[in-house]
Amino acid sequence: MKLTELLERLTYTLEGSKDIDREISSIEQDSRKVQAGCLFIAVRGTNVDGHSFIPQVISAGASAVVCETLPEELSNDVTYIKVDDCNLALAMLASAWNGYPSEQLTLVGVTGTNGKTTIATLLYRLFSKLGYPCGLLSTVCNYVIDREVPATHTTPDPLQLNMLLREMVEEGCAYAFMEVSSHSADQKRIGGLDFDGGIFTNLTRDHMDYHKTVENYLKAKKSFFDNLPAKAFALSNADDKNGEVMMQNTKARRRLYSVRTGADYTAKIIEEAFEGMELQFSVGGKALCPVVTHFVGRFNASNLAAVFGAAIELGANIDEVLVKMSELVPVNGRFEAIRSPKGFSAIVDYAHTPDALINVLEAIKEILGDKGRIITVVGCGGNRDKGKRPIMAKESALRSDRLVLTSDNPRFEEPDEIIKDMQAGLDSEELRAKTISITDRREAIRTALMIAEKGDVILIAGKGHEDYQDVKGTKHHFDDHEVVREAMGN
Repeated sequence: MKLTELLERLTYTLEGSKDIDREISSIEQDSRKVQAGCLFIAVRGTNVDGHSFIPQVISAGASAVVCETLPEELSNDVTYIKVDDCNLALAMLASAWNGYPSEQLTLVGVTGTNGKTTIATLLYRLFSKLGYPCGLLSTVCNYVIDREVPATHTTPDPLQLNMLLREMVEEGCAYAFMEVSSHSADQKRIGGLDFDGGIFTNLTRDHMDYHKTVENYLKAKKSFFDNLPAKAFALSNADDKNGEVMMQNTKARRRLYSVRTGADYTAKIIEEAFEGMELQFSVGGKALCPVVTHFVGRFNASNLAAVFGAAIELGANIDEVLVKMSELVPVNGRFEAIRSPKGFSAIVDYAHTPDALINVLEAIKEILGDKGRIITVVGCGGNRDKGKRPIMAKESALRSDRLVLTSDNPRFEEPDEIIKDMQAGLDSEELRAKTISITDRREAIRTALMIAEKGDVILIAGKGHEDYQDVKGTKHHFDDHEVVREAMGN
C-alpha cells in the first residue's frame, strides 16, 4: 500500500525524505519484526519506548517512521511522520492498512469491570441464533463466525484487532461484538474503529496496578463513550452510580437498562433456582411475556437486560429475541454448576474482583437460603492490584460459612505472600475462625469438596474459563473444572 493512502486520515508533519508516494511493505510497532520497506510506529509503552529503537529499525530497512519526537539525526532516505500521539496513530494506521474493516461491520463494544465477557458473548450467540454471521472478540476466545481464534488479551493490539476485523469482513460477518478493556481505551487501541454501539456494565475497583486511581480507571472507560459517533447507541447500567457519568459527553443516543428501577430496558426476576431463572423484560415500561432462562443471579439478570436492550437498539424483532434468549446458556467459567453424586454442588466462576465475588455469593445465598452452607475457595493474582486482596478475603468470609484461601495465578510473586495480604482483611476472630489457607490450589479445592455435605454449595472463584496457572512466567495446565470433576469421581 502507498504511504499516502495510509496517511489519509492522520494529522501529521513530515521530516527527512518527504516522499509519501512510496510503497509500504508492512506496518509494525515491534522493532524485531521490521523488514525492508516497513512503516515503523514508535509507540511509548508502559515499559519500553519505541523511540529508542528508531536507529535500529532504520538499519533493518524501515522506509518510514511515525514518531512523537524526532531523532537527533535524520536520514535523507527515510520519511519521518511526526504526530501528537503514536498510540492513536498506530490504531488509525492499522485500520487503514486493513481497509477500515470496522466500517463494513455493525460493531458493538462492551466495557465495565464485570460482565463484559458474558454480554459480548451472549450478543454474539444471540445474533448467530437470529441467523446473522457474527464475530466475537473476548477474553475467553475470539470467533470469526464459528471458527475459534485463541485470545491472549481482553482487547488485542491494534494490528491484531484490525486483522481479525478484516477476517470477519472477508468471511461475511454482518455483526461483531467485542470487549473493550480500560487498558485498550487508555492506550487508544480502539482508536479509529467505527462503533455502532457501546454498553457499560458497572465500575468497581480493578486494575489499580495500572490506572493508580479509580478516577483514572473511570476516565479510561468513559473515553470509549465520549468517542462514540452520533449514529451509535450508548446503553448504560442505571443501577450503577457511574451509569449516568459514562454518558455525560457522548454524542450517541442514550439508553438505560436496569433490574432495580425504571429504565428503557428492564429485567425483573420472577422466580429463580440453581437451574435458572424466569425473567420478565420490559421496553419503555411495557412488560413483555416472561422468559425462562438458564442463568442465575441478579447480576446475570442485569447482563441479560443489557443483551436484550442492545438487540432492540440494533433493530432485532422483540418476539424473536425473547424466544432466542430462552435458548442461551452461560459462558464458560461464569457461574458453572457441577453437581456431586453426594448431593452438594460446586460452582466455578471467574469472579476476581470484590464486587464480582459479592454478586456471585449473594446470588448463591439468595437461592440456597438456609438449606445448606456456602464454602468458598478463592485466591488473588500476583503482580496485580494488591489493594483488593484483603477486601476480597473479607467479603468472601462475610458471605461464606467456610473460606479456603489459596493461590490463583501467582506470576512472579510468592503465593504465600499473596495469601498473607488476603489474610490482613480478616479483621475479627469470627472471620479468622472460619478460614483456612492452603497454598496448593488443587489441594484447596479437594479440601473444600471433602468438608462439603449434602445441600452445600462450594464456590471456586477467580479462574473460571482459564485452563492454566501462571507461575514464574510459565503457564502450567490447571483447570478448576477438571479438578472438581476428578475429586467428585465424575
